[in-house]
Amino acid sequence: MTDLPSTETLILERDGGWLTVWLNRPAARNALSAAMADELAATVAALAGDPSIRGVTFRGKGDMFCAGGDLKDFGALLRDDVPRADIVEFSRRAGALFHAVDTLPQVTVMLVHGAAMAGGLGLVCAGDIVIAAADARFALTETMLGIPPAQIAPFVVQRAGRAAARRIMLTGARFDGGEALRLGIADQLADDVAGLEAAEAAVRAAVRRCAPGANAVTKNIVLAAGRLDGSALRDLAADGFAECLLGEEGREGVAAFLEKRKPRWAV
Repeated sequence: MTDLPSTETLILERDGGWLTVWLNRPAARNALSAAMADELAATVAALAGDPSIRGVTFRGKGDMFCAGGDLKDFGALLRDDVPRADIVEFSRRAGALFHAVDTLPQVTVMLVHGAAMAGGLGLVCAGDIVIAAADARFALTETMLGIPPAQIAPFVVQRAGRAAARRIMLTGARFDGGEALRLGIADQLADDVAGLEAAEAAVRAAVRRCAPGANAVTKNIVLAAGRLDGSALRDLAADGFAECLLGEEGREGVAAFLEKRKPRWAV
């Protein structure tokens, strides 16, 4: 079991093999400050090497999930003494964070209430499963501020497809949970917080029926599907299949099926 980092802008709650990551800047609408982004990056890096954690839920304290990037940080970048290279690196770090969340070996759940705006919506789109309140609000407002949703765009395209991503990014469109479901940004809707938590509990139960190593390899194959050609993808999938079948989980899963019992990870 890996030690998780100490945090000031996050609350980390471990429940057996599941971790809940609370964005905890409610007075600032859980805006992604530089400090929060650094703490998220450190937490995700620790999780990537911790096989004792089966799944991770991201959610926000207070009235909303996340209002996006903290504009105070953006304003600080506009000082005359800030080199352009520092601004480029600031953006690259944001992209690295979204990529790290996207590629976590654990199953990730985004539990959205209130609103997920700009970078908050980017974080949502990096998750595996998105459960949103029906009245939650979504928007990508960057172009209205004169900047592109630079590091967010690939994850919105990945979730919603290119045509929908163009429309919502180029118009700053605002939409609710129902539209998010139609676009494929949300996977499931709930009427209130209790409904969100009930839906998340069902996801946890389903994930616990699946072997964690097999889930991690499956995520790797899914993510590779958009960047590898047919032969390379088949090789990756074949290697992953062999690794799992010959490993402890594959042997246990086949034995459990033949012996008509639950495998050890599902008990």
